[in-house]
Amino acid sequence: MEQDVESPAVTTRKPKLPKQARKDLPKQLVDQVRAKRKIQRYVRKDGKCNVHHGNVQETYRYLTDIFTTLVDLKWRFNLFIFVLVYTVTWLLFGFAWWLIAYVRGDLEHIGDNQWTPCVNNLNGFVSAFLFSIETETTIGYGYRVITDQCPEGILLLLIQSVLGSIVNAFMVGCMFVKISQPKKRAETLVFSTSAVISVRDGRLCLMFRVGDLRNSHIVEASIRAKLIKSKQTKEGEFIPLNQTDMNVGYDTGDDRLFLVSPLIICHEINQNSPFWEISQADLDKEDLEIVVILEGMVEATGMTCQARSSYVTSEIKWGYRFMPVLTLEDGFYEVDYNSFHDIHETNTPSCSARELTEMNCRARLPLTWSVASKLSQQGVLEPEGREKKSTTTLVTQEEGLEEQTERNGDIANIESESKV
Repeated sequence: MEQDVESPAVTTRKPKLPKQARKDLPKQLVDQVRAKRKIQRYVRKDGKCNVHHGNVQETYRYLTDIFTTLVDLKWRFNLFIFVLVYTVTWLLFGFAWWLIAYVRGDLEHIGDNQWTPCVNNLNGFVSAFLFSIETETTIGYGYRVITDQCPEGILLLLIQSVLGSIVNAFMVGCMFVKISQPKKRAETLVFSTSAVISVRDGRLCLMFRVGDLRNSHIVEASIRAKLIKSKQTKEGEFIPLNQTDMNVGYDTGDDRLFLVSPLIICHEINQNSPFWEISQADLDKEDLEIVVILEGMVEATGMTCQARSSYVTSEIKWGYRFMPVLTLEDGFYEVDYNSFHDIHETNTPSCSARELTEMNCRARLPLTWSVASKLSQQGVLEPEGREKKSTTTLVTQEEGLEEQTERNGDIANIESESKV
């Protein structure tokens, strides 16, 4: 709760304005209120999903995949379970060895050289517990050994050896997977703190930057982006946090990265983009989030690694570009990660990509191109067509008269020849 530092004794609460009065607030005050509003992220900047599963009644499903459940636990719980499983196993089999000795009467004949016990030098529960540890861990100090006069002890030895191997394989495998998880590898995959929108090759593009801090590369790296925004269908159905794919080069192969140096990922805002009709003014009013996902295989282990980040509306800068970070030195290229997140302002139209495309199309047309000029051109061409048509008709008629005259002359010659 904010308090006045100069007069801490006097605290005044501002009256809550009615809804109609809040609509009439100045634009600057509205922008300040919107800026102070807490932004609820779907994915945090560190890549963790801000989603909690509640009211899960079928908790038995976690036990059906107990290995994954143990791997997903936090380290403190994982180590506690690791120590607990071994301790309980040793105690149970130690109690079993002590019970065999107690039932056979070995504890009553301690020091009797004529008595053959099940386990030599086992004189109580503590020694039975130590023998259980030696048996399961195959230490074999040689002081406590099982004799061949105890069939129940031989059977228990077989059971403990088999179950101990299973416990070792399960717990050591769980710890190995836990240690070798590539989650920490994602800590060296960095995303720019802001995304920018500017013009590239005459088109509005949304861009963000990714980089790898390690010298060992990510193999088969690929990038994808999703727009998280609630929507309402034409039928009135409300879909919260609807996910829409954003093309970052899937059709051209630009989504497959050779991540040796920082790269700028570009999303072209075209007809298929969700930002097609969003202008700079509209973007400030939108409540959306862009989730970017970088996937690849760790070169050292071959395991798949995934790094995530997100950009909310306040982190999308309109009219900016990224500062260059790659410079050519004497025989090598150097990356300056101090400028990795830096951006600079550039001349960018504030209209939407659709309006920009329409303006470019109109700019390509001739200045005299209009409806009136088109009608006038049609009016000029029409008399010329009529003159051509009349000229063609006269030529056709003259050719017909000449043919008719030739025919009449031929007929007269034939009649004269017949009279002679």
